[in-house]
Amino acid sequence: MTKIVIIGAGSHVFASRFITDIIYYPELRDSTITLMDIAAEPLELTAAFANRIVAQNKFNTKIESTTDRRKAVDGADYVFITLNAGYKWKEADRAVTLKYGVDQGDTATMGPCGVFNGARHVPAIIDICRDMEELCPYAWLMNYTNPMAMIAWAVSDYTRIKNVGLCHSVPNTARTLAGYMGIPFEELSYLVAGINHFAWFLELKQHGKNVYPLLKEKLKDPAVYSDPQSKRGGPDIVRAEVCKTFGYYVTESSGHIASYTPYFRKNPETMKRYGINTGAQYQSNAKLWMSQDKDKDDKLAEQLRTNYQFPLDHSMEFGSIIIHAVETGEPAVIYGDVKNTGLINNLPQGCCVEVPCLVDKEGIHPCPIGNLPPQLAGLNMSNVAVQELAVRGIMEKDKTKIFQAILLDPITGAMLTIDKTRQMVDELFENNKQFTKGYK
Repeated sequence: MTKIVIIGAGSHVFASRFITDIIYYPELRDSTITLMDIAAEPLELTAAFANRIVAQNKFNTKIESTTDRRKAVDGADYVFITLNAGYKWKEADRAVTLKYGVDQGDTATMGPCGVFNGARHVPAIIDICRDMEELCPYAWLMNYTNPMAMIAWAVSDYTRIKNVGLCHSVPNTARTLAGYMGIPFEELSYLVAGINHFAWFLELKQHGKNVYPLLKEKLKDPAVYSDPQSKRGGPDIVRAEVCKTFGYYVTESSGHIASYTPYFRKNPETMKRYGINTGAQYQSNAKLWMSQDKDKDDKLAEQLRTNYQFPLDHSMEFGSIIIHAVETGEPAVIYGDVKNTGLINNLPQGCCVEVPCLVDKEGIHPCPIGNLPPQLAGLNMSNVAVQELAVRGIMEKDKTKIFQAILLDPITGAMLTIDKTRQMVDELFENNKQFTKGYK
């Protein structure tokens, strides 16, 4: 019986999605799904959901739950990781960076806040890998935690565990582009490569015909991408501008791409022009998102108190697609974050890249891309340098490397002197002292 573990299962939004995706496949319904979290109360809510949807459909899936991580991973075949240290730490870091004039929207994956988010999450995930090396050395680790690239890089370089980072930004962006072009999403094919949250649509086709000219024609009309209600992150002006300037559309949201490049967050006027939330707006939104998370918990609890019939559909997250392909031998293509072993020639070997991967009974096979267009590789390189120094600094507990990583961040470098950056980093270390013990 296949054993599938979800670590961080108390976050039921992701966990319920994974559970439903797994039992969506008839071939996976005899699996054991083990739910693990250090927080017992939210874990109980997710376990109640899992047991209810299995019972409603009269499946044989075995549901387990535990707060004991070693017990959870013992004998596992697949391990999902979805951790989040919480908004508290991200917003505390954001307050420090805003004080110094570094208004970096994405606190999870890049910039000063992203590096310290890595300092919180990378050691925890390496600890999980140590347990896996002992208790399930041949299992696949499927990570959904940010900062994705830093985590995947650290796991690949410092553990023996087979791993892949998974993110929904590629299919989500493809769906957005299909909408912009007015073509059915099911008819759109694409080739994407780069780094996590910063990968590029190198090809866009409909029935084999290149539709990039159609997209670029549509982007001439700002009404296509400027609607403030178009997505949670607001209008898509930044990505449209990047496409017009560099020739290719990028994954993730405009808010994220504005956080990875030095062009769009220089001052409040520029941010307003590009429809980007300021730090103060993000702080306000963080409170809203925390409230929405509680509302989701309350809604699920209410559904469990009634005879609500949970739908059995598939979210299109890649994790269960991988398991199904490996277990059945039925091939599938996913986009994964993996070690660059000759996959993208003009990004550093050994860094973490996002590329298409063939999955079959033998596992995950990343597909070589060759060279990115040089302007795209250059943009990615600015982030890769930060990621590498951050990983080395976290794993070696080296404050100097952390400081140097943040010095290389495009937005920090555009806004601060070396001395001011040092002061900011010192404050961030003080903020995160419980996570950075032993750093020298």
